[in-house]
Amino acid sequence: MTELRIAAVGDVHLGEDVRGKYRERLDGIERRADVLLLAGDLTRHGTLEEGRLVAQEFRDLPIPVVAVLGNHDYHSDLQYEIAGEMRDRGITVLDDDAAVLTLHGVRLGVAGGKGFGGGFAGKCASEFGERETKEFVRHTRSIAESWQAALKELDTDRKVVLSHYSPVKETLEGEPLEIYPFLGSYMLAEAVDTAGADLIVHGHAHKGQEKGMTPGGIRVRNVALPVLGRAYGVYCLSESDSC
Repeated sequence: MTELRIAAVGDVHLGEDVRGKYRERLDGIERRADVLLLAGDLTRHGTLEEGRLVAQEFRDLPIPVVAVLGNHDYHSDLQYEIAGEMRDRGITVLDDDAAVLTLHGVRLGVAGGKGFGGGFAGKCASEFGERETKEFVRHTRSIAESWQAALKELDTDRKVVLSHYSPVKETLEGEPLEIYPFLGSYMLAEAVDTAGADLIVHGHAHKGQEKGMTPGGIRVRNVALPVLGRAYGVYCLSESDSC
């Protein structure tokens, strides 16, 4: 099977002061990757102006672009408008669903969405107590169930999960332990392990680590820009990350 090269980055936090500058860093990306995944927090405050800037920076690239939004992109309650601006520029935006791309004759399924928090096995919130706590956990559970269903429905050669929040704690190492419950949830990994995938990429944890793995053995990569230290990471859907 043809090897696929997945470029990915999150937490670019674009604002007017960097207009055009990130675009310059994408020059020649088609020689290094077959698709670009954007792992949320594309804006700083989730304003429509910032959303339009994101759409401009990533539009009309020579490879397909698939994105999810992050918590910053939700901040101004304009997430649907921002997603609309991006879709109008040819960018696929996932919202707890999936898309199928055909790359060099290989069918790639990309599933996911923003994700949410709750913590990790042994140190996590549960559906007990106050209504607000139960709603917090139920929201994450609902997202995880949507991902699992979307993955199971994909009939593709390869499957990648794109998220903003982390499915594992390993890629959060370096962040304060106190905020782990607000950086991701074990339920996301549980859903992907159940349905199956080749790779999970996420952002959100600026001080975390790049590499991790789900309990089921699926590779997880934290592609937050501050972690990568480069415009994007490239990961191969093969026996290793090496391209």
